[in-house]
Amino acid sequence: MVSPAEPEPGDRPVTLFRMPAWYSRLFSADLLERFGFYGLQAVLVLYAAAPVSTGGLALGVDAAALFGAWIAFTYMLSLAGGWLGDRVLGARRAMLTGCALSAAGFVALGAGLPAAAGLGLLAVGNAVFKPNHQAMVNLMFGDGRGRESGISLMFVATQVSSLLAPLVCGWLGERVSWSAAFLLCAAAMALTGARIATAANRFGSVGLAPRAGLTPAERGRVLRRTGLVLGLAAVATVCAAIADVLSVRTLVGAAAVLLLVATVTGFRSLHRNPALTGADRRRLTAFLTVFCGAALFWMIFAYSGSLLTLFARDHVRRDFAGFLVPASWLQSVIPLFTLVFAPVIARLLPRLGRRHNVAVKFAIGLCLIGAGFLTMAIAAGQTAGGAKVSPLWLVGAYLVSALGELVIAAVSIAATADVLPRSFTARMLGLYWLFAGLGSAIGAALLRLLQLIPEQYYYLGLGTAGVLTGLLFLRSRRRLTTALRHDPGEYEVPRPIESPAASRTLQD
Repeated sequence: MVSPAEPEPGDRPVTLFRMPAWYSRLFSADLLERFGFYGLQAVLVLYAAAPVSTGGLALGVDAAALFGAWIAFTYMLSLAGGWLGDRVLGARRAMLTGCALSAAGFVALGAGLPAAAGLGLLAVGNAVFKPNHQAMVNLMFGDGRGRESGISLMFVATQVSSLLAPLVCGWLGERVSWSAAFLLCAAAMALTGARIATAANRFGSVGLAPRAGLTPAERGRVLRRTGLVLGLAAVATVCAAIADVLSVRTLVGAAAVLLLVATVTGFRSLHRNPALTGADRRRLTAFLTVFCGAALFWMIFAYSGSLLTLFARDHVRRDFAGFLVPASWLQSVIPLFTLVFAPVIARLLPRLGRRHNVAVKFAIGLCLIGAGFLTMAIAAGQTAGGAKVSPLWLVGAYLVSALGELVIAAVSIAATADVLPRSFTARMLGLYWLFAGLGSAIGAALLRLLQLIPEQYYYLGLGTAGVLTGLLFLRSRRRLTTALRHDPGEYEVPRPIESPAASRTLQD
């Protein structure tokens, strides 16, 4: 029974027109926080590539690599952000901490401070806020029947922000100043913090304290290890600065190495967990194929916000009736397609690959993203001599990318939660996003190939890799299905039925 001081659990479906007071606060907080995140995503690569005379960083092709490295670090730090909320701060204080750090990062960028400081604060702030916001949504719903509809509705907030942020922040950055775009994002983060801070009476005691606080001994170990890691990072940074090798390429290389180590270590640690049975380990080993497929997909998909934005700036005809459309506006195409096609995919997805669910759907998603970049290879081939192409090329690539994301996000999140017993779900999802971050880091490192080969061949390689990997999933569908199968009577396996919308919410 819920005490009078506590909010009632979500026993009824939540809609846009019927939200509990606590849910409306979390909904608006997500909308505002994602506005800041997607606002940065819309302008980061353009800001990094812009000349110093216009307030940019003049990084050229390395601007896309910087974007990939930042996304990769954000993925990697999310594990620590979730742990911080669970064991140290509690979800609510963690969300406020994330808001403060992100706001400080945007202000630092807006004030012209070193970009490394601003982006570092933003990576940590996002990594602390997002997993704890998701935790608060789940904690507030508890076992209420409205949980599924509430999580799915958060998808609306995410997509509205990802649709509007490029339009507003992109216009400010490209037409007014980069600082104006960053300061608007800082204001959004400040409002996010205010929505959470003034809602204490809406949440009761939920999320106020850590669910499993540290013992004094554990606290001491954490402080020592944190101090050691931060000390080593500081020493490495100083040494790189003295050796004059502190650059975007150094950052990209560090991101790739750190994520590779973290991913391999995380997988081995989970595989060796004594609580797992032999059948569990067999499924986990087989699922490594899915992890790697997801890493490839998110590596290619991450180029939508970086390399394709630079393509839009340099090679797409954007003049309509005398108005030059900002390059960042084209980033709103993917969320627009996502909102339009999510209900269709949600209806069709359960009917696809029923016997070989994971393999067939991964094949579809990878072939779609691959087809999008094969399309871009054709478009890039028509830009020789400075020619510009129709925006429909980019729109077509974004369309199939959005469809591929809806398929991959839905099946991968659900399948990840189905491999091991319920007590391992959080660790499996954390490992999944480590692989996604590793893909982003590898993608950022691969951008150096653009100095050796024409852009059209780079797109051709990405598209071919996506399609061939998809076909490999299709060919090995029976083997993968058998390897992931649970033995009869082994234990009751939770089989979450998630819409693509709910899965995208988990990712974002």
